[in-house]
Parts: sequence; structure tokens; C-alpha cells
Amino acid sequence: MRGFWPIFKRELFAFFVTPLAYVLILAFVFWQGLHFYLLVRSFAQATEASIDQGPVQAFFGGDVFYYLPLILICPAITMRLFAEERRAGTIETLLTTPVGTAGVVLAKFCAAMVAYIAMWAPTVLYIVVMRKAGDLDYRVVATSYLGVFGIGAQYIAIGTMMSAVARSQLVALILSTVLILGFFLLGLGEFVLDEGATRELCAYVSVWSQMGELSKGIVDLRRITLDATLVALPLYTTTRLVDAWRWG
Repeated sequence: MRGFWPIFKRELFAFFVTPLAYVLILAFVFWQGLHFYLLVRSFAQATEASIDQGPVQAFFGGDVFYYLPLILICPAITMRLFAEERRAGTIETLLTTPVGTAGVVLAKFCAAMVAYIAMWAPTVLYIVVMRKAGDLDYRVVATSYLGVFGIGAQYIAIGTMMSAVARSQLVALILSTVLILGFFLLGLGEFVLDEGATRELCAYVSVWSQMGELSKGIVDLRRITLDATLVALPLYTTTRLVDAWRWG
């Protein structure tokens, strides 16, 4: 873990001083604002008998508006982490300094996670608005944000790995998006496949089902274990890749 803090601060500073950071944040906030507006309008026009879910459940994973920005934004956050270092030739300088490989990988991952969390921070205002419209179960709100964190950590870890694989930010972006989209589509198999082992596997990896449970306040330890595994494996793979560069 040597060198974690200097690299973490450098990555965080490098992200927030670029125009890309503010373009991503503004795009994400606009998208979530549109999502919230459509949600409020839908609830305002619906009759009591036609409402089958609460506003928190509807906002966190109730429709595709929640998942699309995650599939696109997370790769955009992570695409430069290693790919830009390799393109600019600064990775050699970084790896010849007295820092640990695990520290480098975790520092870059954690900096990307902070950027991801910062993008979600404005959505707390939507929860305040929902609270004024009626009673809220704060346990449900907490578990919903737990899902936001867990799924985001998966996607950020995958994006970190793809950035280490690619030499170009664009290639890293495409690879990350394709892999994340592949996992997402695999999970949708639970809605189209017949009963059986394959359908159960799809249901287990489905982020749609995971958010559906968490947005109701249901915490399944199997889902938490899956999240941890899908964070640890890409980060371990990234560490091995960086070690390979270091030792040639």
C-alpha cells in the first residue's frame, strides 16, 4: 500500500481539473434530474390503485433510466486511469518510484470511486423533495444507496482493469462499456429464460434484481458477496498487469 495517498490525491486532482469531469457531472445531473421529473409527473398523474411501488423504489432501479448512465458514466470516469499514463509514457516514471503496485491500483480505483460518489451527491436533494411529499423509510433509502455504491464499485473496478489492458482511452472506454453492458444483459436473462440453472445464474448476477431488492430494504448477503467478488477480481487482475509492466 506504499504511495497510496500521493497517488490518490494526484488522480483526484487530475480528474477534477479537466473539462471532462464537469461535462460528465453536468450530463449525469441532467439525466437524473430528467429521470426524477418524469417520475414525479408519473406519480402525480397515476391513480392510487395503479401505483405498485414507492417513489424511492421507482427512482432506484425501477426503470432503465437508472442503469443507462451507470453503463456509460463509469467507463468514462475510469478510461484515463492507466491508458493515459501509458500513452503519455508516465507509467514508467510512476512504476520506478518506491510505491507498491497494490497502492497504485487502489489509489486510482478509490479516486474514481470518489468521483462517482460526487456525481450521486446531488440526488440527495431528490430524497429531500420526496420526504416533503410524504413519509420515507430511511432504511430503504440507505439500502438503495448501498446498491448505488455496490454496483458502481463493480463497474469502476471493471473500468480500471480495462484501462490497464488498453493503450488508448477510447479503446478502454469501449472495452469497459461492452463488458459492463454484457454483464447487464446477462442479468436480464432472468426475465426471458425458462426455469433452470441458467435462469438462476442470470438472476444471481442481475443488477436489476439486486436494486429491486435493495430499494425495498432487503439486503441479501449473497448479493454483497457478489459485489465484493466483482470488485476484487478486476482489481487483482489489474495489479498483476501492472506488476507485469514493472518487471518487464
